[in-house]
Amino acid sequence: MLVITIQNPLATAAGLVGNILSFLVVLAPMPTFYKIYKKKSTEEYGSVPYMVALFSAMMWIYYGALTMDFLLLTINVGASIIETSYLILFLIYAPPKPRAFTLKLVSLLNVAGYGSVVLFTMLFLRGGRRTNIAGWICASFAFSCFVAPLSIIRQVIRTKSVEYMPISLSFFLTVSAIAWLGYGLLLGDLHVALPNVVGFLFGTAQIIIYLIYKNAKKDDTKTKLGNQAAEAMAAAAVIPGSDIELPGKLSTPLDEV
Repeated sequence: MLVITIQNPLATAAGLVGNILSFLVVLAPMPTFYKIYKKKSTEEYGSVPYMVALFSAMMWIYYGALTMDFLLLTINVGASIIETSYLILFLIYAPPKPRAFTLKLVSLLNVAGYGSVVLFTMLFLRGGRRTNIAGWICASFAFSCFVAPLSIIRQVIRTKSVEYMPISLSFFLTVSAIAWLGYGLLLGDLHVALPNVVGFLFGTAQIIIYLIYKNAKKDDTKTKLGNQAAEAMAAAAVIPGSDIELPGKLSTPLDEV
């Protein structure tokens, strides 16, 4: 299944739109890393969202290679390079403890975890079964990332403040989910389409909640919590519809250390 063909003009158009939107989403943390570079310190920022995003992109590269899906490959190869650059910059400026934690988790998730999935499916599965299992692993990961913003919605309703719900992130992720949903449906690829149904629903819910509470008093004490959950979802826009904030913050506190 090579997607870039004259027989798939609508699918190709949807995939190209998804590529553009997802690429913008992947670039969203750049202000955070420019700040890290300028200050020569990672401060309170954490590395987990970038490791998650990298693992997600790597899995979709594997699935894209199995299905010969050029449009999945292009966005996720680019996303992998960018997320790797983020992690390298983080490691350069992180204190010893966060650096050690990041190296440990990269080894477990992005090296051992990813390698185990690829090795198992290559050795023990054949043909369509291999592709199907790899696709459902990708889809399951995307589902979990899309559910992450529930913490944001709960906090907004509880505090009646949208200070920590970046509307630009919600909007672009929702539009990206629509593009990848259309792409998956037009190709008949449920592994791509189904996670983006969830992405569209949660993105729409966030926009509605934002409009309801946008004029409420802002609560600065909760900003970082919301940014952390937002970045967890953003990790899913790198992938089709899921692998992220455009203007504003997209950082996460170093809670994992």
